[in-house]
Amino acid sequence: MEKEIIRDIKIFDTTLRDGEQSPGCSMNLREKLEMARQLERLRVDVIEAGFAIASPGDFEAVRSIAEVVKNSTVASLARTTKKDIDSAWEAVKVANHPRIHTFLATSPLHMEYKLKMSPNQVLEKTAEMVAYAKHYCDDVEFSAEDATRSEWDFLAKVVETAIENGALTVNIPDTVGYTTPDEMYQLMRYLKEHVKGIDNVALSTHNHNDLGLAVANSLAAIRGGATQVECTINGIGERAGNAALEEIVMALETRKDFLGHGTHIDTTQIYPTSKLLSRMIGVRPSPNKAIVGRNAFAHESGVHQHGVLANRSTYEIMTPESVGLPKNSMVLGKHSGRHAFVDRLKELGIVLSPEEIDEAFARFKELADKKKTVSDLDIESLVGTQRAAIEETYRLKYFAVNSGTELGATATISMECDGQVKKFAALGDGQVEAAFAAVDHLTGMHPKLEEYQIQSVTGGIDAQGEVSVRLRSGDSVVIGTGVSMDVIEASIKAYINGMNKLVYAMKTEK
Repeated sequence: MEKEIIRDIKIFDTTLRDGEQSPGCSMNLREKLEMARQLERLRVDVIEAGFAIASPGDFEAVRSIAEVVKNSTVASLARTTKKDIDSAWEAVKVANHPRIHTFLATSPLHMEYKLKMSPNQVLEKTAEMVAYAKHYCDDVEFSAEDATRSEWDFLAKVVETAIENGALTVNIPDTVGYTTPDEMYQLMRYLKEHVKGIDNVALSTHNHNDLGLAVANSLAAIRGGATQVECTINGIGERAGNAALEEIVMALETRKDFLGHGTHIDTTQIYPTSKLLSRMIGVRPSPNKAIVGRNAFAHESGVHQHGVLANRSTYEIMTPESVGLPKNSMVLGKHSGRHAFVDRLKELGIVLSPEEIDEAFARFKELADKKKTVSDLDIESLVGTQRAAIEETYRLKYFAVNSGTELGATATISMECDGQVKKFAALGDGQVEAAFAAVDHLTGMHPKLEEYQIQSVTGGIDAQGEVSVRLRSGDSVVIGTGVSMDVIEASIKAYINGMNKLVYAMKTEK
């Protein structure tokens, strides 16, 4: 018998806080605001916008997100210190639904070696700082860091203390990805049975993926009584990452007959959100990544193809459309009008301002003149690159490259630099290296190229190439992106986009 569906699982997204702490996954303010808006379209319940005390930039990002998000709760992380909590409140107090999220470690290992505190001191600090946060904000969350390596009876005392002092959400993190699903289920049941007042607050879980069990542990926590899950888009995060939002949500959706729970997530926004994040940070999911990987709905085996053609449910437990995956089919071309283009954006779940639509349509027409057919994936890539753009200090005018087996590569680049057109030719071992050297000369910037990636947006000889580069200049690390049917042009665009982001980063740091 199918279980009654209780839509009570809150999705707490920490992509902008825990996810961004992953090496190479940092975002600038503009990107964080765009991601926050997309998370709200996804209908997450809580957006953890950052760690306000970490830096002036983090504070500004949390505050800016709190100002633009209207429906989701906006949270800032804070250690159990007055200074941290003061900063968190100053950042989120402008939100329609603000939350202070404070944490303190509870495992013997952390208490002895990191905190240098006794169990009684941890209990006292929990009571004091939860109460302090509560005088600012009714919605206070308390996390027991390294909860799964804590002594259960002591953990129960800490959780009860947090509740007694006003916490409305108590979070049980598997901070180092140590536990197993059976243990997580049993821990949740233990807390439900031994903590006074726990039925009157939200019980949360936050799982890391060091043993590849983050999603399984999250689902086990739900079975044990958790009503909130903390997770990230694409599972990004420190070390091996966090539990992946898309996997948890679709597991609840697909197996609601067994799990008996659901969420308020708009699942058709999952794939667009995943793609937006990938472009921003330059880290793409593995091809066989569940739900959002390139091969998640691909069928190569003849037996599988035959089954899918006969009935999709033979080998697909969910449809691509249910997660917002665009079908790679030709629907638009160079003769298509603006109205048809706007309708297609709506079908793909892409929300743009009128000005952004004008720019996207112009870019679409340019692409349609080069390609015989323009697919949904082409349109999505085109809009994603437009979103990744930033104030242009540098703009490509034209380029010319030359190379061969018996001669080195040369590249001539013409650019607009602060309104002045400049041109330079450079040599390199390859066309891309020569082009980047020319850009370096024209801009006077010489960032370190830490990563260079290229992939095809679609199949076929006329496919667009999508390039991302990771550039470092001092303490600033940025991701530049570029798309073109010519991979050299895409590479140059990505490099210049990265240069513009570096300039932006330098301005915002001053």
